[in-house]
Amino acid sequence: MLVKEKEIVIPGQDLAKGMDFLPGSGCYREGDNIVSSSLGIINISNRLIRVIPLSGRYDPKMGDIIIGKVKDMSLHGWFLDTNSAYDGMLSIREADEFIDKGADLSKYYNFEEWVITKVVHVNKVSNVDLSTKGPGLRKIKGGKIIEITPSKVPRVIGKQGSMVGLIKEKTGCKITVGQNGRVWIQGENPESELLATEAILMIEHESHIEGLTDKITKFLEGNKK
Repeated sequence: MLVKEKEIVIPGQDLAKGMDFLPGSGCYREGDNIVSSSLGIINISNRLIRVIPLSGRYDPKMGDIIIGKVKDMSLHGWFLDTNSAYDGMLSIREADEFIDKGADLSKYYNFEEWVITKVVHVNKVSNVDLSTKGPGLRKIKGGKIIEITPSKVPRVIGKQGSMVGLIKEKTGCKITVGQNGRVWIQGENPESELLATEAILMIEHESHIEGLTDKITKFLEGNKK
């Protein structure tokens, strides 16, 4: 290895020599070397090396849980802003309840409403199909939505949900982190929602530093009412 976990690298930078490691997203093999193809942060999982981009729009992938906003509707369903270059289609057959043909769809998901949904299909021309069938998938009621850089989502979630779990525990807030960089926060009062928001934005801005979990813990405990 020529770099360390969480180190910031630039395009064209050599990351590893030899065949002991495999290139993942954000890098490629060139001869015996693994080379970065983007500006980002190193992530090493077993033998797999990835470069997580520091910026960039969300790229929809099948299985992602995202937070979308209803922007239009047709006879067959709703079109959602997915915070990417492509809108998502939530058809009536993928809604979380049975809907009669010809029903007023605005009674289920209305314009400008937020929806926690799942990407169930992305085709070659990037048409994105969505679903609200499944645990936790639903229309959002109450709370607030904030946006972060989509590439920082894994850091906000943490390993096996450890970081977002910490914020939930210390603030008492319900939190859903969408892979598209939108985060829903609902607390018992505005102060707890603000504290959770500040912690999440701190993680986004300082995602590359060592000891971030300890720093967030001290911040939350020092500001808890």
